[in-house]
Amino acid sequence: MRVLIELPSWIGDTVMTTPAIENLIDFYKELEVVLIGPSISIEIFKNHPKVSRLIPLDKNILSLFLLSKNLGEFDQYFSFRNSIRSNLFKFFVKSRLKFNYQKKNFQNSHQVEKYNKFISQSLNINSSAGSLTIYLDTSLKELSNENSRNRPILGINPGASYGDAKRWYPEEFANVAVELSDRYDITILGSPDEKEISMSIEKLLVKKNVKNYQNLAGKTNISELIHLISTFDLFITGDSGPMHIAACFKIPTVSIFGPTKDNETSQWDNEKNIILKKNLDCQPCMKKKCPLRHHNCMKLIKAEDVLNEVKSFNL
Repeated sequence: MRVLIELPSWIGDTVMTTPAIENLIDFYKELEVVLIGPSISIEIFKNHPKVSRLIPLDKNILSLFLLSKNLGEFDQYFSFRNSIRSNLFKFFVKSRLKFNYQKKNFQNSHQVEKYNKFISQSLNINSSAGSLTIYLDTSLKELSNENSRNRPILGINPGASYGDAKRWYPEEFANVAVELSDRYDITILGSPDEKEISMSIEKLLVKKNVKNYQNLAGKTNISELIHLISTFDLFITGDSGPMHIAACFKIPTVSIFGPTKDNETSQWDNEKNIILKKNLDCQPCMKKKCPLRHHNCMKLIKAEDVLNEVKSFNL
């Protein structure tokens, strides 16, 4: 059995496909799995023992056509995307059976369950969604200096790729970090596009004479990011890809939600997750920028709210 799977564009969505993909792999005992998708998405599966090949996708139509020809024939093709480009690639791919995720067919449940139902219905099986699964790169053990740690580690993730409306404020992140800096060493995460907000937090920490921190925004690849998050003792984050990575490793997490649907995109299967939101009438608006221009869903959340939630972990 030879199967081709196209992954979603976002890291968080890709992580949320993992229970569905594990069920697919378990369903077929003899299986060759080839994954395609954006470079950041396929990196999630870099160390998976059952994945034989990872292929980054080029958006160029000619490249898509040539890739489909070079891949050969498949027994089944699954795409977790439904765009003009993905539908075009689906047309090019040589596969006996082809399945595309249709968002309209899966409503009012967690995204993990939606993806799992897509695979289950495609295979005509009845499988429940298990835990998120990411295999660590064991060569990165030295990255976290686990043997030389004097304190537990607090991870701070201020970014969110979807849009500014999902982002909590750097001064509030900094206030949390300052308050906890006597108990935790602090690691600030972020993509290259999130260096500015991460630097704002760093400057505030320096101003408060906090020295036990490292700012790794823009300095890690996906494998390094995954490994670092797996070593955290506490994680403060918005609705983001790193939030879902933390759920894989059951990291105690305070997830700050504003314009997005926490019932669909919160951490999956992590008993140590606390969702912090204000439950305003305008939530969830699902907009990249606040349509009412007050951003109260985030602005009204203060460092004290997060710190109160951290206390409930009894760490």
